[in-house]
Amino acid sequence: MRVKDVKKVVLAYSGGLDTSVILKWLQTTYRCEVVTFTADLGQGAELEPARRKAEMLGVREIFIDDLRETFVRDFVFPMFRANAVYEGQYLLGTSIARPLIAQRQIEIAEAVGADAVAHGATGKGNDQVRFEISYYSLKPDIKIISPWREWDLTSRTRLIAFAEQHQIPIAKDKRGEAPFSVDANLLHSSSEGKILEDPAVEADEMVYQRTIRPEDAPDKPTVIAVEFEQGNPVAIDGVRLSPAALLTRLNELGHDNGIGRLDLVENRFVGMKSRGVYETPGGTILLLAHRSMESITLDREAGHLKDSLMPRFAELIYNGFWFSPERRMLQALIDESQKSVTGRVRIKLYKGNVTCVGRESPHSLYSLKHVTFEDDQGAYDQFDAEGFIKLNALRLRLGAIAGRKGGTL
Repeated sequence: MRVKDVKKVVLAYSGGLDTSVILKWLQTTYRCEVVTFTADLGQGAELEPARRKAEMLGVREIFIDDLRETFVRDFVFPMFRANAVYEGQYLLGTSIARPLIAQRQIEIAEAVGADAVAHGATGKGNDQVRFEISYYSLKPDIKIISPWREWDLTSRTRLIAFAEQHQIPIAKDKRGEAPFSVDANLLHSSSEGKILEDPAVEADEMVYQRTIRPEDAPDKPTVIAVEFEQGNPVAIDGVRLSPAALLTRLNELGHDNGIGRLDLVENRFVGMKSRGVYETPGGTILLLAHRSMESITLDREAGHLKDSLMPRFAELIYNGFWFSPERRMLQALIDESQKSVTGRVRIKLYKGNVTCVGRESPHSLYSLKHVTFEDDQGAYDQFDAEGFIKLNALRLRLGAIAGRKGGTL
């Protein structure tokens, strides 16, 4: 991309060292106007310092948006309606945040007349893919600047030297090598790199920020009731909450009971394996609660079909295809299945464990009259099972006879 091609760029800006260097680098390299966008997704950091630093660096248009409710309502909850889990364990906390950031960036770019967007993701990770596929899906002609794939600031020393040269404030703890990198939002925290790169070495306790050690959790279980309406959680212990407030409350409960820790080696979309330490306290509770609600409200074959599609759905989110037609198609199927997923689930939290201890629904398909070991008063004729079994065994019996080269039924 030629420098003269870009006149105005919207930068996804955290206010940290890396994106502050990127901001100045864009100004000096591309000679373009930079607009900053900082999203509050519940990461827990104060965002006003990002505004002040952007102002100090000469930025005239600064956007700081509270997107917590949008994040949970329009991204997290639709994903949890699908029970999406990547590679059997990862609850996709980072993956699901990227399309929202990208969507808002494109909205700002169109509002301010920018012809480009920029992000701070490295050339080795998944986030560059997630951001850029989302950008192109929403605005096919947008120009994208990915500094980590273009510049020569390939070390912490060079970044700091550039910052000092351009009088960018550097926090004292940034002058040394950070022991690991962290990404956080209302759904989870993700820690990677440095001291976590060797998958054979147990993560130090300082890595965990969202949960106490399960060993330190209370000796008495915590029991809560989660209420659902059409697949979405709407209340805890009878108190209705907004999507963001509900997830915040589940995070608090998960934190206090040591729930939601995960040490994972995953397959990145770009081809390499990476080790990450994730904490998803509220999401871990929500996943179990939602599946428990589905257990009595979903038809067997509908539930099995949904489960068979889940890995594909999770992979689409992980790889950055939230805005793809196939994800939208799957979402429509998933949401159709959720019309009856309404009711109340009781969950026990105890020293890192999440257990369902009760579930009820006005749409329950569970029939005590049919399943009871006591007298069912003719609700179910057990003799019918004989024909059912013989019909299902027919192909196996025929195969066995053929294998013996003879015999008859």
